[in-house]
Amino acid sequence: MANGRKSRTSSSNPIARWKGKWALVTGASAGIGRALAEQLAASGANLVLTARRVDRLRELADGLAARHGMQAEAFAADLTRPEAPAAIHAFTEGKRIDIELLANNAGFGAFGYTHEIDEARLLDMVQVNCAVVLRLTRIYLPRMVERRSGDILIVASTAAFQPVPFISAYAATKAFDLIFAEGLAEEVRGYGVRVCALCPGSTNTEFQQVAQQPDRAFRSAETADKVARVGLEALAEGKSSVISGGRNRWMVFGERFAPRGFVAKMAAKVMGPESTKS
Repeated sequence: MANGRKSRTSSSNPIARWKGKWALVTGASAGIGRALAEQLAASGANLVLTARRVDRLRELADGLAARHGMQAEAFAADLTRPEAPAAIHAFTEGKRIDIELLANNAGFGAFGYTHEIDEARLLDMVQVNCAVVLRLTRIYLPRMVERRSGDILIVASTAAFQPVPFISAYAATKAFDLIFAEGLAEEVRGYGVRVCALCPGSTNTEFQQVAQQPDRAFRSAETADKVARVGLEALAEGKSSVISGGRNRWMVFGERFAPRGFVAKMAAKVMGPESTKS
């Protein structure tokens, strides 16, 4: 009967699979990252939280530990710096923490004409959205394979499925995340490791302000809590990718039947500065 109760509990709350295990969440101080941390903590997971803003991290870690009785560690890291992934790993190694869930959430965008966006900002975006995802995965994956258990969540975007003018570089970085996650999922499935790309559409986070994206692109935004739950549940279920939101799923499905040039033109009408619209 005990096994029956455990099975029912697990099926009613898939996120409980990480109860008592350690999860590393990047970009944890706000938005989807914070929502991932809160939901994992509520389900009994222990957390290593990373982001640039140490004050927010410590407040979050202390608050989660007090409310949920789990362990939470905060480590400030600027992921635009190439040495950051190694520093994060050194921190977890120093604490003797065995990471069983890696949530590659950190990322940002930049809106506008590519030739007008600061080059350093574009390169930082590639660093955070792509290189850090690859490096942290490569750092923690061997132990998961050795242990024959582990989970990796990579936050991509619905922008990964199409060209998106005026956030062209951002969409390209998220295409990398999606394709990397789906391919890796098949590589390591036989080792008991699960990998899933979470593809949200517009979400109510700080992303819009950081990217300086217009309000019209966020008129039907989802909550970060909803997006985080969709991603964690899909990962627990063994899916290699998931799109959050029925409207977003239909949009991506419909784009498969349209010429890519047409999709890009339609995206430009939605995303472009007002002065470019006819």
